[in-house]
Amino acid sequence: MPPLLTPAATRPARFGGLDGLRALAVGLVLAYHLFPLALPGGFLGVDIFFAISGFLITSLLLRESALSGTIRLGDFWRRRARRLLPALGLVLLVCAALALPLGGDLLVGIGSQIAGASFFVSNWVFIANGADYFARDTPELFRNTWSLSIEEQFYILLPLLVLLLLKLRGRSSRAIPLIILGVVSAALMAELSLQGADPTRVYFGSDTHTFGLFWGAALAALIQPQATAPPDRAAGPARQTGWGIVTVVSLAVLAWLAATLPEGSPQSFQGGFQLATVAALALVWSVTRPGAVVGRALDVQPLRWIGERSYGIYLWHWPLLLIATAAFGPAQSWLVAVVTLVTTLGAAALSYRYVEQPVRRFGLRRSIRLLVRPLNYTPRQRTVAIALGVVLAVAIPAGVTAVVTAPAQTSAAEAIARGQAALERSEPTATSPETQPPDAPDTQDRSSPDPRNETKDGSTPSPGATPTATPDAPLVPEGAEISAVGDSVMLASLPELEDAFPGIAIDAAVSRGMGVGVELTAEWASDGSLRQVLLVGLGTNGPVEPESLDELLTIAADRPLILVNAHADRDWIPQVNTTLTEFAAAHRGVVVADWTGAVTGVEDALAGDDIHPNPSGGVIYAQSVQRALEALQQPGEARGFALPRR
Repeated sequence: MPPLLTPAATRPARFGGLDGLRALAVGLVLAYHLFPLALPGGFLGVDIFFAISGFLITSLLLRESALSGTIRLGDFWRRRARRLLPALGLVLLVCAALALPLGGDLLVGIGSQIAGASFFVSNWVFIANGADYFARDTPELFRNTWSLSIEEQFYILLPLLVLLLLKLRGRSSRAIPLIILGVVSAALMAELSLQGADPTRVYFGSDTHTFGLFWGAALAALIQPQATAPPDRAAGPARQTGWGIVTVVSLAVLAWLAATLPEGSPQSFQGGFQLATVAALALVWSVTRPGAVVGRALDVQPLRWIGERSYGIYLWHWPLLLIATAAFGPAQSWLVAVVTLVTTLGAAALSYRYVEQPVRRFGLRRSIRLLVRPLNYTPRQRTVAIALGVVLAVAIPAGVTAVVTAPAQTSAAEAIARGQAALERSEPTATSPETQPPDAPDTQDRSSPDPRNETKDGSTPSPGATPTATPDAPLVPEGAEISAVGDSVMLASLPELEDAFPGIAIDAAVSRGMGVGVELTAEWASDGSLRQVLLVGLGTNGPVEPESLDELLTIAADRPLILVNAHADRDWIPQVNTTLTEFAAAHRGVVVADWTGAVTGVEDALAGDDIHPNPSGGVIYAQSVQRALEALQQPGEARGFALPRR
């Protein structure tokens, strides 16, 4: 195929401004992970990376074709391997070794993570394993490699696609198929979200999250210079002003989305990511034009320094964040953030200078030979080679040990499984007080009223009325009086709740929100199985609306209502607890069991996710419920229901 451009027109000039955009993208990701409350939509930095990568790699392929008349697939994939594999391999080895002495949840699934990252399929591995990208509790050590896998899968396909597109004449003809592929991916993301698909599946899918790469490639095809094009000249003042407006609007859109777009939300999948990608592409176009003022501005230090090392910064920051969190504890959030930032920049700088650049320059095999046979090294080079050799000599066996000794499941999963096992054992008996085994005789004499249900004047209350304790009644808060509905936190506490309140009826499950709790409680009330006290432990998995609490109170009728507040490092938790407290203060007979106040700062009470209780934490959970029961006995609290006391 003859060259389409002259060598002068197609020299592989560096695109101005892209390093600055990379610095912006990696800065958003760092802010999102280190300071999530400050920038909730910082995850959009990855989509800026996708747009840049699709544009840049396609531009390089088109230039190669224009210069040589073809694309050498082997050379292209070899260059990609030299660029990506050295830093990735170093991160996997070193961070696995650093995680080994900390152990526990950090090592769960580390073997499959390393394999997935090494073969660039980690996004699908995480989907298959049921990972939750938007949960900060017990995350995978190498979760961030999902985006690298999507890019590498795209890089395998892209040169083959470009070879086909080069058979078409005209920039628009080449760009249209790429645009269509991007539209299909973007539409699939929105459609799966509308169908209620798991947010992580939508986010991690190569089919749903490659539109930025395809549209970036389409942009490169559209603005490819022609052989007959006149030499580039600086744009006039009016045109510069127009491009300046494009730049400002694009930056404003990205800033607005980064500050407001909720993670894993329907609005993010149904327009948010797509809009951010379009804004990123407009920004790429405006800053890479010849003579672009903004492009030159983005190339200033330290933006250029960060941009050149952005790949390493992205790779290092996530595992180092988890390691620092495990070492210092989640409560030390600012210390963890500072330590992570400093070590990330240091590790990325060393990796870039002493690993990535030498491999890109000399190739992998020659770099290894130079490492093991430093005959002509200066003293400084010899020191670097020895240091790198020591790192590898320690990291390789330590990484293998981490894979071999990794626990099968996280401590949170163990806590939930323990509660689930207790729930399954108690299911035959954890029913309403009126329910008896099918063959059990009804020993109660229905012809005479139960003296415990008589009112002070000797009359018998109507059926379904809440009984009032008498001075001679047993002063023990029996578990048979309590109906409880909760999420995985209550489920993990179930053995201790059953010990504290024998006969309590508990319905708890993973990932349950307040809406499900309202539905279940309504069912119990309708079939007569709702007991004398309603205990609700929901709020960990999403916001709680006052309207839902109003529904619960209506369903409870004259029954006391105990609301267990939530303890988790999630954005909505503070508002959930405020809502519960304000609702209890405004309604007689409603109290809050202060679970988060009781468990905060208690050593070993919680699993590694700092959410689900260990057995000692389950005791604290039960004690918080007991204190709430006692509070209901205070004058004016129980709306005419005197709780039996121990």
